Amino acid sequence: MSEQTASSPAIAFDPRRSRTGFFTVLWRVLKRKPSRMFGAIIVVVYIAFALFGNLLYRHMPPDDSDNLFGVMSLAHPLGTDFQGADVLALLVTGTQYVLLSAAIASIITVIIGVTIGLYAGFRRGFTDSLLMRITDIILTIPNFPLLLVLSIVWKFGSPWTMGVVLGITGWGGLARAVRAQTMSLANRGFIEAAHSFGFPTAYIVFKELLPNMAPFVAMNLLMGVTNSIYSQVGLFYLGVLPFTSSNWGVMIQLAVNNGVTLTGVGLPYLLSPLIAILLLTLGVVLLVDALDEVFNPRLRENS
Repeated sequence: MSEQTASSPAIAFDPRRSRTGFFTVLWRVLKRKPSRMFGAIIVVVYIAFALFGNLLYRHMPPDDSDNLFGVMSLAHPLGTDFQGADVLALLVTGTQYVLLSAAIASIITVIIGVTIGLYAGFRRGFTDSLLMRITDIILTIPNFPLLLVLSIVWKFGSPWTMGVVLGITGWGGLARAVRAQTMSLANRGFIEAAHSFGFPTAYIVFKELLPNMAPFVAMNLLMGVTNSIYSQVGLFYLGVLPFTSSNWGVMIQLAVNNGVTLTGVGLPYLLSPLIAILLLTLGVVLLVDALDEVFNPRLRENS
């Protein structure tokens, strides 16, 4: 009973009604624009590094103590660090921590934000007011300073702990956006019809409201990954978390502390994690752009 109108905020691809599968439509959209295909490839490569990085590390060059801050070469494509370790190996092995914690944070953020936003927008009244006041408190507290204080107190070094902390401190904005979407959809004819037929609340929420917000939720899930990466890299750069030589934030910190910014020696060591973050962000943005067209048929018709 999903309503498809020009004013709907989330008009979308519905796999139950489409004659083609989601991945078939996504593949067609990616092929239409090389930039989007490039973004998807970037994301897939990073995921592969996260899953198999430790296995790849075994086949990478060992540390070379006689080649500190070595230049880029066939043996060391991104040079070496201040201890002679291969920079590419550090980047690859560090991807697992960065992506795992970011994915956990993004999932938790979406779960909390969508749940509170849906419930507040659907129930209205006192429940809405109470949940939005709690949300306002979360939004009022500066996110990064709060993370900084928490990291100093608890020293969370596990990617699981990092992801949970990032997730439970970053859901406020999403909750407000989902509430607005819910209140807009709740006045549509298909929701009123569901009420008139006596469908239970759970059915209306999970079968009518959530499918219509799927594009919005999916894109926030992806963009939440990049936001979480910025936060954790910043915390590691400041040195308030347990030392991990392959973490991208630690790599930036060590490069700065060893005078790379002053002398220029070992510049690939400093630039590599920065470029890695930039490429991952670019890949996610391009993939989100592709998903927007997948979920919105009108964009496909106009492209």
